[in-house]
Amino acid sequence: MSSQPPSAATTPQSGATPVENRDEWPALEVYDVVKQWSKDRPRVLDGVNLTVENGQLVWIGGQNGAGKTTLLRVVSGLIGADSGEIRAYGLHPVRNRREFQRRVAFLSAGNVGVYARLTVAGQLDVWARIAFVPRARRAQVLDEVMTAFNLHPLANQRSDRLSMGQRQRLRIAMTFISDPDLVLLDEPRTSLDGEGGEMLAEAIRRVAARGGSVVWCSPTGDPLPLDFHEHYLVEHGKLRPV
Repeated sequence: MSSQPPSAATTPQSGATPVENRDEWPALEVYDVVKQWSKDRPRVLDGVNLTVENGQLVWIGGQNGAGKTTLLRVVSGLIGADSGEIRAYGLHPVRNRREFQRRVAFLSAGNVGVYARLTVAGQLDVWARIAFVPRARRAQVLDEVMTAFNLHPLANQRSDRLSMGQRQRLRIAMTFISDPDLVLLDEPRTSLDGEGGEMLAEAIRRVAARGGSVVWCSPTGDPLPLDFHEHYLVEHGKLRPV
C-alpha cells in the first residue's frame, strides 16, 4: 500500500499537459482517501491507501456495507472523495477524464447500465462509443467481445428479454469492450453460471497477459476463480492486507 501521495511536481493538474510515459506509473494509486456520507455517521472510507502495480490482480473483500462499492465508485471517478488522491497511470479521474475513461473500466454491482429497449448488439455498439473505441475498429471489437461472451445468439434480442445471467454477461462484455488497462469489478460473478464465470476469468487472464491490472471486490467468503497477487479487507473504513 502506498504511504505517499502522487508527487505534486508530476501529477497532472487542471489545464496541464498530459503526463508522459504513463506506463511507468502504477496502474492505480489511492492515497489517504476519505468518504463520509454525513457528519453524524461514521466515515465509510477513513484514510484508505492502496497501490496496484501493472499486471497485478487484487481482491478486496469485506462484509456487506463495509465500503467496498464506495471505494470502487470513488476510484472510478463516479463519485468524489471528501479528501485524498486518486490516480490511474498518473491520470486524474476528473481532470483527465477522457484518457482516464479510455484506460479504466468499471463494472458496478447489480444489473444497472443496460438500456431495456436496445438489442444486445445495439447496447454494445452504444457502449463502444461511450468507451471511445475508434470507429474504424468498432465492428471488429463488437464481434470479438460477442464471441468472447457467447452473445452472438442473443445479438438481436432486446436487453429486457434477457435472463439475469445473460444480462450479466452483457454487462461484463460492456466492461471489457475497450480493452481497458485497469478493470474494476464489483461482485462480477452475480447471476453467472459456471460457463459465464469461466468467460469472465478468461477475460481477466487476457488483461493480465498484456500487463493490465484488475481489482475485484466481493463479499468475504465468496469463492474466487483466480489466484490474486494481493488480498485486502475493508473494515471500519480502513483497508488492510490479509
